[in-house]
Amino acid sequence: MKCFFTPSDPLDDIIEQTLPDAKIQHTKHILTGWTNIVIEVTTNQGNYFFRFPRNPFWSKMIVKDATVCNFVEGKTSFYTPQMQLHYDKHHRPFSVHQKIEGYTLGDRIYHLSHTALTGTAYDIAKFIKELSSIDLTKAPQKVKYPLSDFLKELDYKHYTHHIDADHQYIKSTETHQLVHGDLNLGNILLDKNDKVIGVIDFCFAGTGNPQMDAARVLSRPVPKEFEQAFLAKITHTNEVPRMKTAWQHIDAGYADHIRTNFPEINLNQL
Repeated sequence: MKCFFTPSDPLDDIIEQTLPDAKIQHTKHILTGWTNIVIEVTTNQGNYFFRFPRNPFWSKMIVKDATVCNFVEGKTSFYTPQMQLHYDKHHRPFSVHQKIEGYTLGDRIYHLSHTALTGTAYDIAKFIKELSSIDLTKAPQKVKYPLSDFLKELDYKHYTHHIDADHQYIKSTETHQLVHGDLNLGNILLDKNDKVIGVIDFCFAGTGNPQMDAARVLSRPVPKEFEQAFLAKITHTNEVPRMKTAWQHIDAGYADHIRTNFPEINLNQL
């Protein structure tokens, strides 16, 4: 029996069963979800995001996502999702968390003032430092899954053209600190005053080198002013250029996989 979901599954029924005390007013499919079928659910008790994994690999990783989110909660100065992990009657995992009102940095970065760009750069650097400083002594084993191992598994399960050299390099530079693993602009949240308030989507998270998170921030187009302000806040940047290239290769490989297998997904964020 499959352990993942497809759009033909009775997702609305699953949502209703998961929120038995809420009145569902509206559901909206978010077409930028690469790894999961993402549905925003509006209820009389607030808004929720449901994530239904698209294949066995992401089913395994959504369990890790929830584990990391719950471990990290309250350990940084920023909002992180209070993730609830659920299983349907076929024992397929899916997650639910309440929506935080705000905007992604990807949507706002080219509209920010100089002051906001500088403040955003400072806050992201602060998040990376706080996350990488968390004591992992008592962390669940899933939290300690090396980012290099995750990326290699992702590659060999999804990519046509593998990136072996990048894997060897990423592994060789790991420092075994906690990293977000996918700190792209779409996973960084701003409030109405363009202040960084939270970070979402810890599916890639694990142990690695904090410079990988810094490089991920810069792996998609950003204003030069932001890049300069951000790098000025990062303690060590010697590995960032090569790591940035590695992330761009990872994005390109996964985008090819999505175009081939899930043409309905919006790839405009690249």
